Amino acid sequence: MSLWPQLRDSRLVRAGRAPGTRLRCGLMDTMLADLSVSVVLFFEQTLDEDRLAAGLARALAQVPVFAGRLRTDGDELTAVCDDSGVPMDSYDVDGTLAEAMGRVTSAGAALADPVDAPAARAGGVPLLTVRITRPSAGGTVLGCSWHHAIGDLQSFMLLMRAWSAAVEGEELPEAELVEDQDALLGKVLPAEDCGRPGFRLPDPAEAAVLAAAVAAGPRANRTVQLYFGEAELARMREEFSATAGRRLSSGDVLCAHVVSTVRELDEDGETRWLTVPVNARRPLGLPPTLVGNLLGDVHLPHAAQDGPAALAAALREALEGFADGHLNLRSNLAFLEAIGRSRLRDCVPLGFDPEHRRFSFSNWSRFGAYRIAFQGHRPVFFSPAANYPLPWVSWTVEGFHGAGALTTAVLPARLAARLRSAEGRAALHRHRDPADVLPELATTLAKVL
Repeated sequence: MSLWPQLRDSRLVRAGRAPGTRLRCGLMDTMLADLSVSVVLFFEQTLDEDRLAAGLARALAQVPVFAGRLRTDGDELTAVCDDSGVPMDSYDVDGTLAEAMGRVTSAGAALADPVDAPAARAGGVPLLTVRITRPSAGGTVLGCSWHHAIGDLQSFMLLMRAWSAAVEGEELPEAELVEDQDALLGKVLPAEDCGRPGFRLPDPAEAAVLAAAVAAGPRANRTVQLYFGEAELARMREEFSATAGRRLSSGDVLCAHVVSTVRELDEDGETRWLTVPVNARRPLGLPPTLVGNLLGDVHLPHAAQDGPAALAAALREALEGFADGHLNLRSNLAFLEAIGRSRLRDCVPLGFDPEHRRFSFSNWSRFGAYRIAFQGHRPVFFSPAANYPLPWVSWTVEGFHGAGALTTAVLPARLAARLRSAEGRAALHRHRDPADVLPELATTLAKVL
Protein backbone atom coordinates (compact mmCIF):
# COMPACT_ATOMS: atom_id res chain seq x y z
CA MET A 1 0.00 0.00 0.00
CA SER A 2 1.30 3.44 -0.88
CA LEU A 3 2.69 5.46 2.00
CA TRP A 4 1.69 8.67 0.26
CA PRO A 5 -2.08 9.27 0.31
CA GLN A 6 -3.28 11.97 -2.05
CA LEU A 7 -5.55 14.65 -0.61
CA ARG A 8 -8.72 14.83 -2.69
CA ASP A 9 -11.02 17.06 -0.66
CA SER A 10 -11.00 19.08 2.53
CA ARG A 11 -13.98 20.65 4.26
CA LEU A 12 -15.02 21.99 7.64
CA VAL A 13 -18.26 20.46 8.90
CA ARG A 14 -20.47 22.62 11.09
CA ALA A 15 -23.92 22.12 12.57
CA GLY A 16 -24.97 25.56 11.35
CA ARG A 17 -25.93 26.87 14.76
CA ALA A 18 -23.92 27.50 17.90
CA PRO A 19 -25.72 27.03 21.23
CA GLY A 20 -22.82 28.71 23.03
CA THR A 21 -23.12 26.32 25.97
CA ARG A 22 -20.09 26.37 28.25
CA LEU A 23 -19.20 23.07 29.90
CA ARG A 24 -16.96 23.24 32.96
CA CYS A 25 -14.65 20.25 32.60
CA GLY A 26 -14.65 18.03 35.65
CA LEU A 27 -11.74 16.40 37.40
CA MET A 28 -11.72 13.30 35.18
CA ASP A 29 -12.05 15.45 32.05
CA THR A 30 -9.09 17.58 33.10
CA MET A 31 -6.99 14.55 34.05
CA LEU A 32 -7.36 13.36 30.45
CA ALA A 33 -6.85 16.75 28.81
CA ASP A 34 -3.43 15.91 27.32
CA LEU A 35 -4.77 12.84 25.51
CA SER A 36 -6.65 12.19 22.31
CA VAL A 37 -8.25 8.93 21.19
CA SER A 38 -8.17 7.70 17.60
CA VAL A 39 -10.24 4.89 16.09
CA VAL A 40 -10.74 3.57 12.57
CA LEU A 41 -13.75 1.91 10.93
CA PHE A 42 -13.39 -0.07 7.70
CA PHE A 43 -16.24 -0.48 5.20
CA GLU A 44 -16.17 -2.76 2.17
CA GLN A 45 -18.25 -0.27 0.20
CA THR A 46 -17.43 3.19 -1.16
CA LEU A 47 -19.42 5.63 0.97
CA ASP A 48 -20.90 8.89 -0.31
CA GLU A 49 -18.84 11.60 1.37
CA ASP A 50 -21.39 14.35 0.83
CA ARG A 51 -23.96 12.27 2.70
CA LEU A 52 -21.42 11.59 5.43
CA ALA A 53 -20.70 15.31 5.81
CA ALA A 54 -24.40 16.23 5.87
CA GLY A 55 -25.09 13.52 8.45
CA LEU A 56 -22.19 14.64 10.62
CA ALA A 57 -23.52 18.21 10.58
CA ARG A 58 -26.87 16.99 11.97
CA ALA A 59 -25.09 14.85 14.57
CA LEU A 60 -23.01 17.83 15.71
CA ALA A 61 -26.22 19.76 16.33
CA GLN A 62 -27.24 16.91 18.65
CA VAL A 63 -23.84 16.61 20.40
CA PRO A 64 -22.37 20.11 19.87
CA VAL A 65 -19.36 19.77 22.15
CA PHE A 66 -17.54 17.81 19.43
CA ALA A 67 -17.67 20.86 17.14
CA GLY A 68 -16.56 23.22 19.91
CA ARG A 69 -13.25 24.38 21.32
CA LEU A 70 -11.56 24.35 24.71
CA ARG A 71 -10.73 27.39 26.80
CA THR A 72 -8.28 27.56 29.69
CA ASP A 73 -8.77 30.14 32.42
CA GLY A 74 -6.22 29.73 35.18
CA ASP A 75 -6.65 26.17 36.42
CA GLU A 76 -10.13 25.82 34.91
CA LEU A 77 -10.78 24.02 31.62
CA THR A 78 -13.99 24.79 29.74
CA ALA A 79 -15.47 23.34 26.56
CA VAL A 80 -17.42 25.94 24.57
CA CYS A 81 -20.07 24.73 22.12
CA ASP A 82 -19.36 27.45 19.56
CA ASP A 83 -19.73 25.34 16.38
CA SER A 84 -16.17 26.11 15.26
CA GLY A 85 -16.44 22.89 13.28
CA VAL A 86 -14.85 19.54 12.51
CA PRO A 87 -12.27 19.14 9.72
CA MET A 88 -13.10 16.30 7.32
CA ASP A 89 -10.33 15.43 4.88
CA SER A 90 -10.60 12.86 2.09
CA TYR A 91 -7.67 10.95 0.61
CA ASP A 92 -7.04 8.45 -2.17
CA VAL A 93 -4.40 5.78 -1.67
CA ASP A 94 -3.13 2.84 -3.69
CA GLY A 95 -3.89 -0.62 -2.35
CA THR A 96 -6.64 -2.73 -0.85
CA LEU A 97 -8.87 -2.39 2.18
CA ALA A 98 -7.14 -5.40 3.77
CA GLU A 99 -3.75 -3.71 3.35
CA ALA A 100 -5.11 -0.67 5.15
CA MET A 101 -6.39 -2.90 7.96
CA GLY A 102 -2.96 -4.45 8.31
CA ARG A 103 -1.46 -1.01 8.87
CA VAL A 104 -3.98 0.33 11.39
CA THR A 105 -1.61 0.15 14.37
CA SER A 106 1.49 1.29 12.46
CA ALA A 107 2.83 4.72 13.33
CA GLY A 108 2.90 5.78 9.69
CA ALA A 109 -0.50 4.40 8.75
CA ALA A 110 -2.06 7.89 8.33
CA LEU A 111 -5.60 6.54 8.69
CA ALA A 112 -6.63 9.11 11.31
CA ASP A 113 -5.52 12.64 12.12
CA PRO A 114 -4.82 12.66 15.86
CA VAL A 115 -6.16 15.69 17.68
CA ASP A 116 -3.34 17.76 19.19
CA ALA A 117 -4.66 17.48 22.74
CA PRO A 118 -2.13 19.66 24.62
CA ALA A 119 -2.40 22.44 22.04
CA ALA A 120 -6.19 22.35 22.26
CA ARG A 121 -6.08 23.58 25.86
CA ALA A 122 -5.33 27.06 24.54
CA GLY A 123 -8.26 26.98 22.12
CA GLY A 124 -8.34 27.16 18.34
CA VAL A 125 -7.67 23.44 17.82
CA PRO A 126 -10.49 21.09 16.73
CA LEU A 127 -11.77 18.59 19.29
CA LEU A 128 -12.73 16.07 16.61
CA THR A 129 -11.14 15.24 13.26
CA VAL A 130 -12.44 12.96 10.52
CA ARG A 131 -10.23 11.41 7.84
CA ILE A 132 -11.72 9.43 4.95
CA THR A 133 -9.43 7.20 2.93
CA ARG A 134 -10.43 5.43 -0.29
CA PRO A 135 -8.14 2.52 -1.28
CA SER A 136 -7.84 2.18 -5.04
CA ALA A 137 -9.19 -1.39 -4.90
CA GLY A 138 -12.40 -0.28 -3.21
CA GLY A 139 -13.87 0.31 0.22
CA THR A 140 -13.79 3.20 2.68
CA VAL A 141 -11.66 3.82 5.74
CA LEU A 142 -13.17 6.21 8.28
CA GLY A 143 -10.68 7.48 10.86
CA CYS A 144 -11.85 9.62 13.78
CA SER A 145 -9.86 11.27 16.55
CA TRP A 146 -11.33 13.18 19.48
CA HIS A 147 -10.05 15.08 22.48
CA HIS A 148 -10.37 12.94 25.59
CA ALA A 149 -11.30 15.92 27.78
CA ILE A 150 -14.73 16.20 26.12
CA GLY A 151 -15.73 12.59 26.57
CA ASP A 152 -15.02 8.90 26.93
CA LEU A 153 -15.83 6.13 24.46
CA GLN A 154 -19.48 6.13 25.53
CA SER A 155 -19.63 9.84 24.60
CA PHE A 156 -17.99 9.26 21.22
CA MET A 157 -20.38 6.42 20.44
CA LEU A 158 -23.32 8.71 21.22
CA LEU A 159 -22.00 10.96 18.46
CA MET A 160 -21.46 8.00 16.13
CA ARG A 161 -25.00 6.70 16.70
CA ALA A 162 -26.36 10.18 15.99
CA TRP A 163 -24.22 10.39 12.83
CA SER A 164 -25.40 6.98 11.67
CA ALA A 165 -29.05 7.83 12.34
CA ALA A 166 -28.72 11.13 10.46
CA VAL A 167 -27.27 9.43 7.38
CA GLU A 168 -29.89 6.67 7.52
CA GLY A 169 -32.77 9.11 7.94
CA GLU A 170 -33.67 7.79 11.38
CA GLU A 171 -34.54 9.57 14.61
CA LEU A 172 -31.39 10.79 16.33
CA PRO A 173 -30.66 9.35 19.78
CA GLU A 174 -30.71 11.57 22.84
CA ALA A 175 -27.46 13.04 24.18
CA GLU A 176 -27.13 15.16 27.33
CA LEU A 177 -24.37 17.68 28.00
CA VAL A 178 -23.15 18.23 31.56
CA GLU A 179 -22.48 21.89 32.28
CA ASP A 180 -20.58 21.13 35.50
CA GLN A 181 -19.51 17.52 35.89
CA ASP A 182 -18.07 17.86 39.40
CA ALA A 183 -21.30 19.50 40.60
CA LEU A 184 -23.33 16.67 39.08
CA LEU A 185 -21.15 14.05 40.75
CA GLY A 186 -21.41 15.89 44.04
CA LYS A 187 -25.16 15.22 43.98
CA VAL A 188 -25.01 11.50 43.21
CA LEU A 189 -21.82 10.25 44.85
CA PRO A 190 -22.08 8.50 48.21
CA ALA A 191 -20.66 10.42 51.17
CA GLU A 192 -17.81 7.91 51.41
CA ASP A 193 -16.14 5.71 48.85
CA CYS A 194 -13.15 3.35 48.78
CA GLY A 195 -10.88 6.15 50.03
CA ARG A 196 -8.16 5.61 47.42
CA PRO A 197 -7.70 8.26 44.73
CA GLY A 198 -7.30 7.04 41.17
CA PHE A 199 -4.20 9.11 40.56
CA ARG A 200 -1.03 10.06 42.39
CA LEU A 201 1.50 12.86 42.59
CA PRO A 202 4.90 11.30 41.77
CA ASP A 203 8.03 12.50 43.49
CA PRO A 204 10.77 14.00 41.26
CA ALA A 205 12.57 10.66 40.86
CA GLU A 206 9.45 8.81 39.71
CA ALA A 207 8.42 11.72 37.51
CA ALA A 208 11.78 11.47 35.72
CA VAL A 209 11.31 7.72 35.21
CA LEU A 210 7.82 8.23 33.78
CA ALA A 211 9.00 11.03 31.49
CA ALA A 212 11.77 8.77 30.17
CA ALA A 213 9.23 5.98 29.50
CA VAL A 214 7.04 8.38 27.54
CA ALA A 215 9.99 9.74 25.54
CA ALA A 216 11.22 6.23 24.70
CA GLY A 217 7.76 4.96 23.74
CA PRO A 218 8.08 4.89 19.93
CA ARG A 219 11.50 3.20 20.08
CA ALA A 220 10.92 0.82 22.98
CA ASN A 221 7.41 -0.51 22.39
CA ARG A 222 5.39 -2.32 19.75
CA THR A 223 1.67 -2.81 19.17
CA VAL A 224 0.22 -6.29 18.69
CA GLN A 225 -3.32 -7.35 17.84
CA LEU A 226 -4.76 -10.64 19.09
CA TYR A 227 -7.92 -12.23 17.69
CA PHE A 228 -9.96 -14.74 19.67
CA GLY A 229 -12.83 -16.57 17.97
CA GLU A 230 -16.29 -17.21 19.41
CA ALA A 231 -15.66 -20.92 20.04
CA GLU A 232 -12.27 -20.16 21.58
CA LEU A 233 -13.84 -17.66 23.98
CA ALA A 234 -16.60 -20.10 24.88
CA ARG A 235 -14.08 -22.81 25.84
CA MET A 236 -12.11 -20.31 27.87
CA ARG A 237 -15.23 -19.15 29.68
CA GLU A 238 -16.37 -22.70 30.42
CA GLU A 239 -12.97 -23.75 31.78
CA PHE A 240 -12.38 -20.67 33.92
CA SER A 241 -15.95 -20.68 35.28
CA ALA A 242 -15.60 -24.33 36.30
CA THR A 243 -12.26 -23.69 38.01
CA ALA A 244 -13.54 -20.57 39.78
CA GLY A 245 -16.82 -22.21 40.76
CA ARG A 246 -18.90 -19.30 39.51
CA ARG A 247 -20.26 -17.76 36.33
CA LEU A 248 -17.82 -15.48 34.53
CA SER A 249 -18.27 -13.19 31.54
CA SER A 250 -16.34 -13.37 28.29
CA GLY A 251 -14.71 -10.05 29.20
CA ASP A 252 -13.56 -11.42 32.57
CA VAL A 253 -11.92 -14.50 31.13
CA LEU A 254 -10.38 -12.74 28.14
CA CYS A 255 -8.79 -10.11 30.36
CA ALA A 256 -7.44 -12.78 32.72
CA HIS A 257 -6.16 -14.94 29.86
CA VAL A 258 -4.38 -12.10 28.04
CA VAL A 259 -2.80 -10.69 31.20
CA SER A 260 -1.73 -14.10 32.49
CA THR A 261 -0.33 -15.21 29.12
CA VAL A 262 1.63 -11.97 28.71
CA ARG A 263 3.10 -12.47 32.21
CA GLU A 264 3.95 -16.07 31.35
CA LEU A 265 5.72 -15.14 28.12
CA ASP A 266 7.51 -12.35 29.98
CA GLU A 267 8.70 -14.94 32.53
CA ASP A 268 7.42 -12.60 35.21
CA GLY A 269 6.56 -14.31 38.49
CA GLU A 270 6.12 -11.15 40.55
CA THR A 271 2.79 -10.02 41.95
CA ARG A 272 1.61 -7.25 39.62
CA TRP A 273 -1.33 -4.87 39.48
CA LEU A 274 -4.09 -4.81 36.89
CA THR A 275 -6.15 -1.69 36.15
CA VAL A 276 -9.54 -1.98 34.42
CA PRO A 277 -11.41 1.26 33.55
CA VAL A 278 -15.14 1.17 34.31
CA ASN A 279 -18.01 3.15 32.83
CA ALA A 280 -19.42 4.62 36.05
CA ARG A 281 -22.79 5.75 34.66
CA ARG A 282 -24.75 2.64 35.59
CA PRO A 283 -23.19 2.13 39.05
CA LEU A 284 -24.03 5.76 39.85
CA GLY A 285 -27.53 5.53 38.46
CA LEU A 286 -26.75 8.05 35.71
CA PRO A 287 -28.28 7.81 32.23
CA PRO A 288 -26.16 6.38 29.40
CA THR A 289 -26.90 9.53 27.38
CA LEU A 290 -24.57 11.73 29.43
CA VAL A 291 -21.57 13.13 27.54
CA GLY A 292 -18.26 13.42 29.41
CA ASN A 293 -15.71 11.26 31.17
CA LEU A 294 -17.76 9.36 33.71
CA LEU A 295 -15.11 6.79 34.46
CA GLY A 296 -13.80 4.84 37.40
CA ASP A 297 -11.23 2.08 37.80
CA VAL A 298 -10.83 -1.34 39.29
CA HIS A 299 -7.34 -2.07 40.61
CA LEU A 300 -6.44 -5.68 41.37
CA PRO A 301 -3.22 -7.42 42.45
CA HIS A 302 -2.43 -10.66 40.68
CA ALA A 303 0.10 -13.31 41.57
CA ALA A 304 1.11 -15.51 38.64
CA GLN A 305 0.82 -18.71 40.67
CA ASP A 306 -2.88 -18.04 41.33
CA GLY A 307 -3.73 -18.70 37.70
CA PRO A 308 -6.02 -16.91 35.24
CA ALA A 309 -9.29 -18.31 36.60
CA ALA A 310 -8.63 -16.71 39.98
CA LEU A 311 -7.91 -13.37 38.31
CA ALA A 312 -11.11 -13.63 36.23
CA ALA A 313 -13.14 -14.38 39.38
CA ALA A 314 -11.53 -11.48 41.26
CA LEU A 315 -12.35 -9.15 38.38
CA ARG A 316 -15.98 -10.33 38.28
CA GLU A 317 -16.32 -9.76 42.02
CA ALA A 318 -14.76 -6.30 41.74
CA LEU A 319 -17.05 -5.26 38.90
CA GLU A 320 -20.15 -6.50 40.68
CA GLY A 321 -19.11 -4.65 43.85
CA PHE A 322 -17.69 -1.61 42.08
CA ALA A 323 -19.91 0.97 43.80
CA ASP A 324 -18.99 -0.30 47.27
CA GLY A 325 -15.38 -1.40 46.88
CA HIS A 326 -13.77 0.57 44.04
CA LEU A 327 -15.66 3.80 43.45
CA ASN A 328 -13.22 6.62 44.15
CA LEU A 329 -14.55 9.79 42.49
CA ARG A 330 -15.16 11.58 45.80
CA SER A 331 -11.67 10.57 46.94
CA ASN A 332 -10.32 12.05 43.70
CA LEU A 333 -12.02 15.36 44.45
CA ALA A 334 -10.72 15.35 48.02
CA PHE A 335 -7.19 14.62 46.81
CA LEU A 336 -7.40 17.50 44.36
CA GLU A 337 -8.57 19.87 47.09
CA ALA A 338 -5.62 18.78 49.25
CA ILE A 339 -2.91 19.35 46.62
CA GLY A 340 -4.54 22.24 44.76
CA ARG A 341 -5.89 22.20 41.19
CA SER A 342 -2.68 23.81 39.95
CA ARG A 343 -0.84 20.54 40.70
CA LEU A 344 -3.22 18.41 38.66
CA ARG A 345 -1.00 18.40 35.56
CA ASP A 346 1.79 16.90 37.67
CA CYS A 347 -0.38 13.91 38.63
CA VAL A 348 -0.56 10.57 36.83
CA PRO A 349 -3.25 7.86 36.90
CA LEU A 350 -2.54 4.84 39.08
CA GLY A 351 -2.85 2.70 35.96
CA PHE A 352 0.24 4.28 34.39
CA ASP A 353 3.17 2.60 36.10
CA PRO A 354 5.41 1.05 33.41
CA GLU A 355 8.32 0.53 35.79
CA HIS A 356 6.23 -2.02 37.70
CA ARG A 357 4.57 -3.43 34.56
CA ARG A 358 1.10 -2.43 35.65
CA PHE A 359 -1.26 -3.67 32.95
CA SER A 360 -4.29 -1.59 31.88
CA PHE A 361 -7.11 -3.49 30.18
CA SER A 362 -9.89 -1.39 28.60
CA ASN A 363 -12.93 -3.31 27.37
CA TRP A 364 -14.59 -1.43 24.50
CA SER A 365 -16.99 -4.27 23.66
CA ARG A 366 -20.75 -3.70 23.63
CA PHE A 367 -20.49 0.01 22.89
CA GLY A 368 -22.11 -0.56 19.49
CA ALA A 369 -19.25 -0.02 17.04
CA TYR A 370 -20.57 -2.69 14.68
CA ARG A 371 -24.13 -1.35 14.83
CA ILE A 372 -23.05 1.89 13.15
CA ALA A 373 -24.44 2.01 9.60
CA PHE A 374 -23.88 4.44 6.74
CA GLN A 375 -26.02 4.02 3.60
CA GLY A 376 -27.07 0.62 4.92
CA HIS A 377 -23.47 -0.59 5.30
CA ARG A 378 -21.89 -1.65 8.59
CA PRO A 379 -18.15 -1.77 9.30
CA VAL A 380 -16.31 -5.05 8.80
CA PHE A 381 -13.52 -4.00 11.16
CA PHE A 382 -13.21 -1.49 14.01
CA SER A 383 -9.92 -0.82 15.75
CA PRO A 384 -7.99 1.67 17.84
CA ALA A 385 -5.49 3.51 15.67
CA ALA A 386 -1.82 3.97 16.36
CA ASN A 387 -1.46 6.69 18.95
CA TYR A 388 1.42 7.28 21.33
CA PRO A 389 2.81 3.80 22.19
CA LEU A 390 2.83 3.75 25.99
CA PRO A 391 3.58 0.24 27.31
CA TRP A 392 1.31 -2.15 29.22
CA VAL A 393 -1.87 -0.65 27.80
CA SER A 394 -4.57 -2.58 25.92
CA TRP A 395 -8.03 -2.20 24.40
CA THR A 396 -10.46 -4.97 23.51
CA VAL A 397 -13.29 -4.64 20.99
CA GLU A 398 -15.45 -7.09 19.08
CA GLY A 399 -13.60 -8.79 16.25
CA PHE A 400 -14.21 -8.80 12.50
CA HIS A 401 -17.87 -8.25 11.57
CA GLY A 402 -18.58 -7.96 15.30
CA ALA A 403 -17.73 -11.60 16.09
CA GLY A 404 -15.15 -12.84 18.60
CA ALA A 405 -12.78 -10.38 20.26
CA LEU A 406 -9.78 -8.33 19.16
CA THR A 407 -7.28 -7.16 21.76
CA THR A 408 -4.81 -4.42 20.82
CA ALA A 409 -1.89 -4.27 23.27
CA VAL A 410 1.21 -2.09 23.49
CA LEU A 411 4.17 -3.99 24.96
CA PRO A 412 7.95 -3.71 25.16
CA ALA A 413 9.44 -4.67 21.79
CA ARG A 414 11.16 -7.81 23.09
CA LEU A 415 7.95 -9.12 24.62
CA ALA A 416 5.86 -8.23 21.57
CA ALA A 417 8.26 -10.27 19.44
CA ARG A 418 7.82 -13.22 21.77
CA LEU A 419 4.03 -13.02 21.41
CA ARG A 420 4.49 -13.16 17.64
CA SER A 421 6.66 -16.29 17.85
CA ALA A 422 5.29 -19.81 17.41
CA GLU A 423 5.58 -20.29 21.19
CA GLY A 424 3.67 -17.07 21.83
CA ARG A 425 0.88 -17.89 19.40
CA ALA A 426 0.48 -21.34 20.91
CA ALA A 427 0.21 -19.88 24.41
CA LEU A 428 -2.26 -17.21 23.34
CA HIS A 429 -4.46 -19.70 21.51
CA ARG A 430 -4.26 -22.72 23.79
CA HIS A 431 -8.08 -22.76 23.84
CA ARG A 432 -8.42 -22.75 20.05
CA ASP A 433 -9.33 -25.95 18.20
CA PRO A 434 -7.69 -26.49 14.77
CA ALA A 435 -11.19 -27.16 13.45
CA ASP A 436 -12.47 -23.73 14.51
CA VAL A 437 -13.78 -21.69 11.58
CA LEU A 438 -12.30 -18.20 11.77
CA PRO A 439 -13.28 -15.07 9.84
CA GLU A 440 -11.31 -14.76 6.63
CA LEU A 441 -9.75 -11.49 7.75
CA ALA A 442 -8.43 -13.14 10.92
CA THR A 443 -6.33 -15.47 8.78
CA THR A 444 -5.35 -13.10 5.97
CA LEU A 445 -4.12 -10.16 8.06
CA ALA A 446 -0.57 -11.25 8.81
CA LYS A 447 -0.10 -8.89 11.76
CA VAL A 448 -3.12 -10.22 13.66
CA LEU A 449 -2.05 -13.06 15.96
